[in-house]
Amino acid sequence: MLLVMDVGNTTTVVGIFDGERLLSHWRLSSMLHTSDEFGVYVLTLLGTIGVKPDQIEDAILSSVVPPLDVPICDAVKAYFNADCLRVSAFTDIGMEIRYGAPRDVGADRLVNSVAGRHKYGAPLIIADYGTAITLDVVSPDGAYLGGMIAPGLVSGICALFNNAAKLPQVGLEIPSSAIGRNTNESVQSGILFGNAGLTNYLVELIREELGCPATVVATGGHAELMAKIAKSIDHVDPWLTLDGLRLIHERNRKN
Repeated sequence: MLLVMDVGNTTTVVGIFDGERLLSHWRLSSMLHTSDEFGVYVLTLLGTIGVKPDQIEDAILSSVVPPLDVPICDAVKAYFNADCLRVSAFTDIGMEIRYGAPRDVGADRLVNSVAGRHKYGAPLIIADYGTAITLDVVSPDGAYLGGMIAPGLVSGICALFNNAAKLPQVGLEIPSSAIGRNTNESVQSGILFGNAGLTNYLVELIREELGCPATVVATGGHAELMAKIAKSIDHVDPWLTLDGLRLIHERNRKN
């Protein structure tokens, strides 16, 4: 079995594959800082689905939090006796990277692009809704071009809460109307409908620059929510990153 992990600034996504089948997946806090914390947590999660430590044969990691890379790889070795492949711009991902500074690209953005191209073809736009909102672009001939980065939904709410004394911290729920009838609804409307508009406009700009239509797939923790209000989104695939990690692992294992 293959253990796949994507470490973000706020959450860490963990999945377990048996061949091509995703057995289960979880979202954890990225506040687990030591190898023992991570190892015990993952052991417990695998136990809930009846997977034993010795069934884990390999592991692969993408991360945008470098201080957590070594503890997680150490945990995989100590608790599962498996080596962990770390994805970077220098990993063989089977995709040309035409970014100006390849080492600056977040590993998760490359992983998403690999999985997106495999599942939905090219050209493609991947909108990832996490701590940040990222839009990544796969060219018509299947290369990674780059994209955009904007503040995420929760990041926007936290910024308002921390910097505007009278504004409350609200939940991410779609209000009944665009015109908020109270402060909570007003903040929700501005954040959700505002970011739906941001998505639609950025997609429009990308398509204009590509000079052709491009499919849009949404992923990340808030993908399903945003797909309800952003008209430009064609597909929702919350666990796209896990599929990409599996594909990259298969490619590197064969090589």
